[in-house]
This record gives sequence, C-alpha cells and structure tokens, in this order.
Amino acid sequence: MIDVAVLNTSVAYEMTQSGGKYDFYIGLVLAMSSSIFIGGSFILKKKGLLRLARKGSMRAGQGGHAYLKEWLWWAGLLSMGAGEVANFAAYAFAPATLVTPLGALSVLVSAILSSYFLNEKLNLHGKIGCLLSILGSTVMVIHAPQEEEVETLNEMSHKLGDPGFVVFATAVVIVSLILIFVVGPRHGQTNILVYITICSVIGALSVSCVKGLGITIKELIAGKPVLKHPLSWILLLSLIICVSTQINYLNRALDIFNTSIVTPIYYVFFTTSVLTCSAILFKEWQHMSAADIIGTFSGFLTIIVGIFLLHAFKDVNFTLANLPVSLRKDDRAINGTLPTTYECFNHDEESSTCVGEIQSSENVPSRRNGSLAAF
Repeated sequence: MIDVAVLNTSVAYEMTQSGGKYDFYIGLVLAMSSSIFIGGSFILKKKGLLRLARKGSMRAGQGGHAYLKEWLWWAGLLSMGAGEVANFAAYAFAPATLVTPLGALSVLVSAILSSYFLNEKLNLHGKIGCLLSILGSTVMVIHAPQEEEVETLNEMSHKLGDPGFVVFATAVVIVSLILIFVVGPRHGQTNILVYITICSVIGALSVSCVKGLGITIKELIAGKPVLKHPLSWILLLSLIICVSTQINYLNRALDIFNTSIVTPIYYVFFTTSVLTCSAILFKEWQHMSAADIIGTFSGFLTIIVGIFLLHAFKDVNFTLANLPVSLRKDDRAINGTLPTTYECFNHDEESSTCVGEIQSSENVPSRRNGSLAAF
C-alpha cells in the first residue's frame, strides 16, 4: 500500500511538472503573438491614415473622423484587440516576469514592418537595437521561472492578503496620489518622469489584477463558481480604475514630450515596477537559482539598451555604408591629416562634417598633450 501511495504521489508530481511546463509554453506563445499583433496594428492604422491623407480627407490630428470608414484602420484596431486579448491570456499561463518584458517585441515588430511597408528607414543603430532586443528576450525566456505557484482564486486571495504585498500596494497608492494631486499640477508639464511614474506604478497593480482575472477565467472555464467570489469583481473594478489612470497619464506624457523619449523610459519604469510587484506578490524569484536571476536581469538590461538605440537615434541618418567613411575620418584626425577647406567644399555630402573637423582640429593635439585650453 505504501508503494502504491508513493507511486501515485510521484505520478501526480510529474503530471504537475509537465502541466506547468505546458502552461509556460502556452503563455510564451501568447506573449509573442501578442507582440506581433500589436506591432502590426500600428502599421495597419498608419497605412489607413496615409491613404486618407492622399485622398484629401481631414486628418485625425485635425479632428477628422474619416478613418472610421477606412478598412485598414479597422483591421489595425482588430489586430490591436487580438494582441491585447492574447497578452491578457498570457498572464494566466506564464509568470509576469516573462510576459511583461516580452512586450518590447511589439516595438521591434513595428520598427521592422515600418521599414518595409511604410518606407521608414531603419538605420544602423535601429538594426543593432532590434538585434539586442531579440537577444535580450531570448535570454529572459531561457532564464525565466517556469513554475507558477498561484493556480486558484483562493490562492490568489491569500497572496493578496500577504503583509508584504499589502505594504507595497499601500505605498503605490500613496505615491500615486501624491504625484497626481501634488507633484503633477506643479511639475507635470516640465518633468517627463512625473506622468510616466504614475503610469508605471499603477501599471504594476493592473498586471496583478490581470493575473488574478486570468486565473478566474481559467476556473470559470473549468466549471467552478468563481463569479460568486467577491475577489473576482474587486479585481475587475480595480483593473478598470488602474487602466483608465494609465491611459490618461500616458496620453498626457505623449502629448507633451517626444514619443522617442517617452517610449523607452516608460518601458523601463513599467517593467521594473511589474518585476518588483511580481517578486513581492508571487515570489517567483524564490524558485530561481542565482544564475537564472542574473540571466533574467541581464536579458532585461539588454532589451533596455536595444530599445534605447532603436528610439534615441532613429532620426540619425547613419548606415553601414557610412561606417568606413567615419573610420577614415577618425584616422585622419588622429594622424593630423584633416581635409582642407578646399576639399570640404568639393564634397557637398561631407561639408557639414568637414566644418566640424576643421573646428575641432585644434582640440586634437591639445587634448593629447593634456591641455585644458581646448575645453
């Protein structure tokens, strides 16, 4: 009898492990498909708006609503909806530590597709940024936790009642209220971090609500009476409040500041907040080895660098063909053989850089000799 009990226990454990890995890969596929749908939705919407602009219709930025009659715009909207649904479902199967950072792939997909379908040039920095984002995402997938502790709504209720998470959630609410009612009116128009911080810290709570609702849906499909559980409705109401606040203040940040600056900063702040919340609420990090923790953070930092390169230098016209020219100029500057003024005016495409080289020619020997006069 004892042997039979041990055998049943081992079989149940193996089934749980295999089920956990199965859920992990389902969540991974959903997260990646979400990025593809969301990244593609921007291209479809943009194509629809450009088609309307060629027809002479009033543009959306001028208050026009002609895009509602354009099927490409609606295709983009449906693609965005499909991506959000897939992202929502991914949280029910995979850890937030994995799903949230993979959201950066939507930026990558959008950048790649825009270079093919919108004729927007992707410079060398952007290509390197895309490569780094893919590498960072791959590292995070390899080292992400593959076991998820919370499987039922009752377990989620116990997690939410944990003193550590209660303190964290209270701190998030207090900080958000201070930023919204005190700091925002004074510095929100001039400091980019104010509105982005509000979106990010509130976003950590919204991801927790999505995770709980995902578990609710899984139990509902299994035939359990989860709708009678008050936590289901609390999570739904909290999610509506959090998402509304996020959209409001993210739109304010995008309206005031440059998109190429807002996007990478928001990604870093939001993902960091979600990882912190996940560590406190789900304690996914406790099951990870030191190598996996280092690998996860390394992948996350690699994605950050990739997103930064993709956005910060997107307006710089720099390709691989310019690289040898730049290297030759650096060599000439080091050897003291900078081009003359005559050579500059005979090369129009390099005239602006030549002027900079001539002006900086005096700085090369002075810096080499340690003189501060050049500064």
